Amino acid sequence: MIITVGGRSGAGKTSVARKLSSELGYKFYSMGDLRGKMAMERGMTIDELNEIGKKEIWTDKEVDEFQKKLGKQENHFIIEGWLSFYFIPYSFKVFLDVNPEAAAKRIFKNQRPDEEAQKTIRGVLSMVRKRMAESQKRYKRYYGVDCFCEECYDLVINTTNLTISQVVDKIITELKIWKSKNKMRRQKRQKKS
Repeated sequence: MIITVGGRSGAGKTSVARKLSSELGYKFYSMGDLRGKMAMERGMTIDELNEIGKKEIWTDKEVDEFQKKLGKQENHFIIEGWLSFYFIPYSFKVFLDVNPEAAAKRIFKNQRPDEEAQKTIRGVLSMVRKRMAESQKRYKRYYGVDCFCEECYDLVINTTNLTISQVVDKIITELKIWKSKNKMRRQKRQKKS
């Protein structure tokens, strides 16, 4: 079982995926952390790396190839990333949504070392909106996919007024239902063959 967690910035993707991996005893991978590390190793912010990515696909390719390989070679893990659902299509796909203002407040409180520090919540909101729009455009250009298309996911949760534990509980409940439905589908296919 592989669970991919995508969604909007500030929706709690990394926090939820980490707690979910702990609850299920699965390994955890964060593509956002991996890209952030790539940026810092090159002495730049994530947004500077993304700026290069507008013209050069290598800024995404390394992480994207890692996801594809991981999906083929491992099982029982949680992966958080905007394109994880796309590169690991047979996963249980979770999309986390959030009110933009609530997201900005969350991000402001826990600014990442690979981001340009923001002095106000309004600054965070502006930075995040720009990053999401540019990433969405880049992924459409390189892969023809919209990372924020909720219809691509098995489960959509708005996290604005939920705790991390509440979100994880919802995912686990829905995962059980999803697994049960998939098991029934497989059994029906086996009977037909």
